[in-house]
Amino acid sequence: MIINEKKGLNMIRQRTFAEALEHRRTYYSISNDSPVLDEEIVHILRTAVKNVPSAFNSQTTRVVLLLGDEHRKLWDIVKNRLKERLPEERFKQTEQKIDGSFSCGYGTILFFEDQSIVAELQKSFPTYSENFPVWSQQTSAMHQLAIWTMLEDKGLGVSLQHYNPLIDKDVQHEWQLPDTWQLIAQMPFGTPTAEPGEKEVKELSERIKVFR
Repeated sequence: MIINEKKGLNMIRQRTFAEALEHRRTYYSISNDSPVLDEEIVHILRTAVKNVPSAFNSQTTRVVLLLGDEHRKLWDIVKNRLKERLPEERFKQTEQKIDGSFSCGYGTILFFEDQSIVAELQKSFPTYSENFPVWSQQTSAMHQLAIWTMLEDKGLGVSLQHYNPLIDKDVQHEWQLPDTWQLIAQMPFGTPTAEPGEKEVKELSERIKVFR
């Protein structure tokens, strides 16, 4: 939302979709509180999962919201797995990043794709068999963008992380999730405590072609 001052009064105007998309950024400085109630966050997830499109209306995306101790438990899992694999000095740097940018937040959203549906579609439509895993990833990406944009529009700072497949088995075991749910991304969020860094945008004329 956008707050404007007019004739001494605070005027609140909802951003347009284009404004919200333009405002979306990556926030690495977040705190463990939220400007909105948990129910509002759940509503955002339900809105995205219900309305974001998917190939063949397959609805393959699965979302898990972790708050409080469950959120911190996830990042302990990440650190434990990384500690097993990284040299001590490198792990210390990584641990500082995780503690200072991810686990310090209010919560984390986990994005999954249900591979049982993908496999069934491949069986039912063999002509497009190779495309269904790609379309599944595209579906997940659309959910990620929609949720990211809506969370930020409510005043939350968000980033997108990918510690899969390193943590996949631990996550499935800890939260008793189906084996067919493939972890795609992790989205930590919280109240921003600093502005995001500058975003470099490449020349649009090199990225967009218009033919009339």
